[in-house]
Formats: sequence, structure tokens, C-alpha cells
Amino acid sequence: MHVIGTAGHVDHGKSSLVQALTGINPDRLKEEQEREMTIDLGFAWLELPGDEPVGIVDVPGHQDFIENMLAGVGGIDAALFVIAADEGIMPQTREHLAILDLLQVPGGVIALNKVDLVDDPEWLEMVETDIRQAVYGTALAGAPLVRVSARTGAGLDELKKTLRQVLERTPRPVNLGRPRLSVDRVFSVRGFGTVVTGTLLDGEFHLGEEVAVLPGGGSARIRGLQSYKQAVELAFPGSRTAINLAGVDTEHIKRGDVICLPGTYRPVNKMDVSVHVLPGLQAPVRHNSEVKIFLGAAEQMARLRLLDAEVLQPGQDGWAQIELSQPLVAGRKDRFILRRPSPGETIAGGVVVDPEPARRHRRFSGPVLEALSALKSGLPEDVLFQAVLTHGAGTVKDCFTASRMPVETAWPALSRLIENRAVVVLPDGGQLTSNSPLTLDSLILTQSELDSLVAQVTTVLKVFHAEFPLKPGMPKEGLRSRLKLPAPAFNALTRLWVNQLVLVEQGNAVRLPGFEVHYSPRQQEMVGRLLARFARSPYAPPSYKECVAEAGETLVESLLDTGRLVAVSPEVLFRDEDLKAMRSEVARMFVERPVITLAEVRDRFGASRRYAQALLEYFDRIGFTLREGDGHRLRR
Repeated sequence: MHVIGTAGHVDHGKSSLVQALTGINPDRLKEEQEREMTIDLGFAWLELPGDEPVGIVDVPGHQDFIENMLAGVGGIDAALFVIAADEGIMPQTREHLAILDLLQVPGGVIALNKVDLVDDPEWLEMVETDIRQAVYGTALAGAPLVRVSARTGAGLDELKKTLRQVLERTPRPVNLGRPRLSVDRVFSVRGFGTVVTGTLLDGEFHLGEEVAVLPGGGSARIRGLQSYKQAVELAFPGSRTAINLAGVDTEHIKRGDVICLPGTYRPVNKMDVSVHVLPGLQAPVRHNSEVKIFLGAAEQMARLRLLDAEVLQPGQDGWAQIELSQPLVAGRKDRFILRRPSPGETIAGGVVVDPEPARRHRRFSGPVLEALSALKSGLPEDVLFQAVLTHGAGTVKDCFTASRMPVETAWPALSRLIENRAVVVLPDGGQLTSNSPLTLDSLILTQSELDSLVAQVTTVLKVFHAEFPLKPGMPKEGLRSRLKLPAPAFNALTRLWVNQLVLVEQGNAVRLPGFEVHYSPRQQEMVGRLLARFARSPYAPPSYKECVAEAGETLVESLLDTGRLVAVSPEVLFRDEDLKAMRSEVARMFVERPVITLAEVRDRFGASRRYAQALLEYFDRIGFTLREGDGHRLRR
């Protein structure tokens, strides 16, 4: 899924164009509708022909609300750059263009709006020439330009077609297994509680998952998920997502907070970054400058420590360490914008090279600058780590292929990642050891992914136990489906987790350690009464239907799940201890004769033909006996 963000000068028709394209008015605030001017972020979605929904973030164009605009463009895949045909390039047009360029937005479409207000073809040609000159050398250089009118509808079909073509060339958001949503809206819905919205990055969210709210450190549970007004059980990377959170109030979440899985991210107080200063800036950027940083939907005061210069002139690049006034959440390769707090002015942007530096760096240090350069350019370990992270639990061979590195380079890089415990090998025996044999077929995954999977398993099983308290465990295949793991990786991880006491195997099901089926006093009374009937007539017990009539389907299924009752056929049930006794008795019958008949089994237990036949067919099915004509032989 993709998200488009609008950009452009105030009153150039961004919101009107979004409404014309989608039928949705993105100006949700009463003041916005009264002033006919976007103040805060607006949201809509567009159904492109033959494609999935595309989210649209509509941002303010007025200079007074530029910081609201920055909260909306951090996670977009393409820009809808709107310029009014009757006015052409304006001051905020240039600032928005500079911001898109600093964020390195992958692509976009230029919409020359309000063409219905211009009768002079030469004027339109001149405006288009100005636009091409303005975007030259920026992220929008070469972007297609479409003449449109939000008022008359002229050019809208062409604009949709062009947007689809641009998005088809835009890489789809990558699923790194570490979902995070930078909150851009927080509100409460009567009867549901707290709802947050944002663009989901780096992974998927599942209904019922436990999540962390950072940087505050609170926790919550996903009570509901919506994507483009549709309730979903799974939210995909790159989608505009609304999350109904249980366990947290609106006053404890704010714009810029991050919703993620527990243990996958942590707030930071400083970041190592690469900085690019805007070329047209009037004054240089100095060491130790106080700045505002905009990352995702977050806005934070910070101090910019230049590491390789005293000042950075307009257009220059440099290394810096950003010291934050309060913690925020960042990831490697996240892009950001820097502004002077007063007077407000966009001055620079850049990319996060190390979101969790170990220390405050010494300035002008050669080793520090070399390390930052290596991180940005991508050492073999970094490239391979990203490949393993993206691929999930996969074979060494698959991860090498995904990294696009030659094997002779990839092997040493993998060895260093394993030595540094960034990547782990899943052995067949289920025990993690430092000397596990490593081949191209070995299963590997990152330590962070392993930690994330443990958190997911715990959450999924907690939810399952709460929803089905009378079931002894969750079917393995159901858990594998929730984790979206291939069977070999899931089986290896299950063995590992059983050894590490993360979960307990029970036949074809798994449960959390310490979980037991507990019956209420009323249920226990019903179970006791039912099992007493089995004890009184062990070889002709009540049928399944009779059991359900006596104790209810839920309790009967629970007794079957826990093994206290065994179904030898859809209708014939025995207590586990009675079935074992009958098996021992049948084994003794084979000592007397090599082949036994149904009538002999019926007479031995004093049971009806129906029970004896069901019993022998069950023994055949499990491989204890073998049918031969009208008799049964002991299978050896």
C-alpha cells in the first residue's frame, strides 16, 4: 500500500483537488471549513483503477502552519505537488519543494490546478517553464505535470492515471517485522475509547496484539484496526491505519508518539546523523545551534552538534550528533527536517545514520567520522543484516541472495553478525549454541526479530487463553499462521521455545507455561457428574450427543481437548483410563489367539456391537491392530 502527500502554496487548491479526486473533504475542522484554509493534517483515500486504495495526507500550505505540514509528509511514498495556474510558483511552493527534496520523497506528480481560470495558452506555457526550472535538481525533477481543474473536473482522469503510473514505479514499503506507527492524530470515540492514526511502517499490526506506546513507555492492546474506513484484522506496511487502543487514555498519547511491538524500539536522547543544509539559506548553520527536529510526526527541540565543522554553509553536507531535549523513537535511515525555532525557517534535513549511539562523540575525531561514513555507505554486515531482517527466518542461501553480495563477502559478514549476536542460527536440536553448524541451508534470523517473535507468541497465546479458557492450548498451525512463518522455521523455533520454557507443547497444541484449564464450581460439578456416568458403564458409556445434552458442547470439547475423554468415532467416547484398560485387555486376547473377531471383543467387554466396532476401527486407525477379512490381527 502507498500513501501520497499533498504539497504547495496556500490557496492553490490542494484540499479542493483531494476532494475532487476522492469525494472526501480533508478539511475536518470547523475553523478550516469556515476559513476555507487547511490548518491541520487532513486525510482521504483514493481508489485507483485496478489497484488497492491509496492514502492521501493533505497538509497546510500557509506559512503559519508549516510545522503541521511537516508532521504529515514524513511517511509518504509520493507527492502531489499542487501549483495554481493563475499564480504559478509562490514562496511556500519553494519551501514545500525544498522539504520534499530534503526528505528525498521517491517521486511525485505536479498538478497545475485552476487551469479553468487561465485563458492565455502562453501564460500556461510560461508557468510550466518556471515550474520545470524550480524543480530542476530536486526530488521532483522529471516528475510528470498534469493540467487539472478541481472545480470543473478537467484532467482528473489523466491525473489518476499518472498517479498510478508513478506509484507502480515506487518500491512497495518493506516489511521488516518491526511495525511502528508515528501518531499524527489522537482522539476518543464514544463506546470505543482511544483511537490513534498514522502511516504504518516496517511491519504489520494484528488485532489483539499487545503494543508499546513510546517514548512514554506505556502499554496497550489493539482492540480494533481500520484501514481506509474498513475494519481489518491485519494492517499492512505503508497503509494509513487507525488503531483503537485499550488500556491507555487520550491524555497519555500525543502526536509524534510511536506505537510499536514491545521490545522492538526504544526512545533515544541523541542520534548520529548526516546533515544537508538548504542551498538558498541566508545564513550558515553553526555548531551547537538550537533547532527543531521533525521526524515522522514528531516535533522536538534539540541541539545540533557538528562533528566535522564549526559551520555548514548553504548547500554543504556534514556529520552531526543531535541531542534531544526529550526522548523520541527513530530508526536507521529515517529522514528528518531541521528548522530554526525563531524566526521559523527550514534550514536543513538529513538521514539518521545511528539511532542509538553509545556515547557523546568527540568532535573532529577521525575514527568517529570514518565509522559514520561506513554506516551510511553500508558495510557488508549492515547490508546483510538488513537482508536477514527483511527476509525474516530464512535460510542462509536466501539471505545471501537477498543481500546481492557475493558469497565470499557474505560469509565473513555473517560470521561477524553471529559473533556479535546480531544474528542467531536455529539448530535442529532446539538449543542455541555458539558453535552450531552453519551451512547454506541453515535457518537464521536477527536477534531483534527473535525477541519480537517471542513477544508476539506470548501475546497471541495470552489472547487465545483468555478467549478459550477451557482449551488446553492453541493449535500449532494456528499459531504458525499468526506468526506468518514457513513450516521449517516455525518447527525449529517451537523446539527452541520449548527448551527455553517460552511455551509448552501438548500434542498438536502449545500453551504458555503455567496455564491450566480451570473449571468453575458449576462446571466442575457438571464434569464430575458426566464422568461418573462413564465410570458406572465404562464399556457402554454415554454417546457424544448424550454427553452434550448432559454437560454442554463446550465442556465436552474441553474434556476431549485435555485428553480426559477420547473419541474413537464421532459418536463413541471413552474415558482415557478405560480406553487404556481395554487396549491392554485386547493385547491379552492376542496372546490366546492370533486373530480376534468383533464378536469376541463384544463378548469380552459385554458391550454392544456398535461400541466394539468403533473400538476396533479406532485400534486399526492408530496402528495397534490390522484388519484381515472378518478379523483383526495385532500389528507388529
